[in-house]
Amino acid sequence: MADPGFEVAQLDDLEQLPVDDEGLVWRPVRRRFGISAFGVNAYTGAGAGDRVIEEHTERTNGHEELYVVLAGRATFTVGGDEVDAPAGTLVHLPDPEVRRGAVAAEAGTTVLALGGKRGEAFTPSAWETVFAAYAYRRLGDVERGWELLREAVEQDPSAWQGQYHLACFAALDGDRGAAFAHLERAVEMDEEAARWAADDEDFATIRDDPRFASAIAGQA
Repeated sequence: MADPGFEVAQLDDLEQLPVDDEGLVWRPVRRRFGISAFGVNAYTGAGAGDRVIEEHTERTNGHEELYVVLAGRATFTVGGDEVDAPAGTLVHLPDPEVRRGAVAAEAGTTVLALGGKRGEAFTPSAWETVFAAYAYRRLGDVERGWELLREAVEQDPSAWQGQYHLACFAALDGDRGAAFAHLERAVEMDEEAARWAADDEDFATIRDDPRFASAIAGQA
């Protein structure tokens, strides 16, 4: 049969991957279809008050973003403003520096997020692979999480985030040697890794080791 040139899927057909412990569920739209022209993903908060869009800026990626509330009702916080967003609402953020986030005001709230950098060809963000790795870990498939992180490092060996998250996984698994090796490498690549590590609960079990202070100080 000839390729019809299109694909159709229901939102509920997509994987539902837990992002954090605040009820945020990621539905990987871009990965599902292999979209390479733009970024697009959906997020769901199962209960009222659950996180539906993480608080963040797009400073690193430089992305312009558009959020579309598909179902339920969300409360966005954009800069210092609060926005009530029932189903059908579009929230456009052209400035990557503006901090944004949202919580579900009703159970089952789902938000579609689209983004890309003006004037540049789209490149899939490395965070997607990292999100998936942690989600599979939360679901009990730790080895698949490891595979995805290794894949991320292979795809972009110059990015410190890959080494950082390998350090997190090693620490969570109790492998102190590997955790410090990867953390030291991440800090060597970018001092931002040290700032993240200082309060990251993934390192709770190794923070009392003298090597931790040395690693985040950039002293191997």
